[in-house]
Amino acid sequence: MAWKTAIMGATGAVGTEFLAILEQRRFPLKSLKLLASARSAGKKVQFMGQELVIEELTDNSFKGVELVLASAGGSVSKQYAPAAVAAGAIVVDNTSAFRMDGQIPLVVPEVNPQDIKAHKGIIANPNCSTIIMNVPVWPLHKANPIRRLVVSTYQAVSGAGAKAMHELEQQARDWAAGRPVKSEVMPHQTLFNVFSHNSRVSANGYNEEENKMLNETRKIFHCPDIRITATCVRVPVLRAHSEAINIEFSRPMGEDEVRGILSAAPGVRIIDDRQRNYFPMPLESAGHDDVLVGRIRQDMSLSGGTGIDLFVSGDQIRKGAALNAVQIAELL
Repeated sequence: MAWKTAIMGATGAVGTEFLAILEQRRFPLKSLKLLASARSAGKKVQFMGQELVIEELTDNSFKGVELVLASAGGSVSKQYAPAAVAAGAIVVDNTSAFRMDGQIPLVVPEVNPQDIKAHKGIIANPNCSTIIMNVPVWPLHKANPIRRLVVSTYQAVSGAGAKAMHELEQQARDWAAGRPVKSEVMPHQTLFNVFSHNSRVSANGYNEEENKMLNETRKIFHCPDIRITATCVRVPVLRAHSEAINIEFSRPMGEDEVRGILSAAPGVRIIDDRQRNYFPMPLESAGHDDVLVGRIRQDMSLSGGTGIDLFVSGDQIRKGAALNAVQIAELL
């Protein structure tokens, strides 16, 4: 089946990645409409040898559209996704607008593809750090139910959008030229710095990113009782998130068993060379589909061999956003 498709938020970092992935994966398109704000309307974009003109997003943008890939911000999705569904389209939404709605599936294709069948017009794409954790953790959870997850993230500025990426690049240029380093997009200087994730801190002391990882994983795994704690941090990296993951299993599990499971897991590539001290790095996961997994080792703080530590890295714009949404569309 070829789809009459629209991209909502076509000029953003994820929207641009949508175009690249649709072309690379030869997604079956009958037509493609690019939608963005009024200030971007009229701009031209090259796609598969054609010149496409960006249109202003309105309630009337979805006539004849069958599939919408949305990444224009939560408030925009809340406003326009219902109009798209009313016009007969299926919306794969990459924002936080619908993720925790009990009536809307939240899907990582390598984890819970069956949930797509329950959609009523909208399918939610999880948070980027949730996806990057879930891809390698889920096959381990299937083999040996997880009792507790402790995750610390090292998150690229791409999660804050294209403007944050441009700001980090400009900070590097300014520093090299001896000019003052300015921070206008992010709350603190990103260059040569690390700071707590720039999302609102909730009453429970966790910021929004940390709460997303907890709540979304429970929904995706259909495991409301799994114990998870997270600390999410911004680092001066352009577009790939890394995560240190500590897992406590229900029964003992050795390194070799973990490697065997992950070597056969979809969307995972093991990079785990102790001799060369060579493990996952954001420079090497950027631009690639797989989540890189390494530093596979027994947690020596847990008796009985029930603990495993991992370090993972995955492209935030790609698998953490655009690719996951396109994979959902492919399953449709």
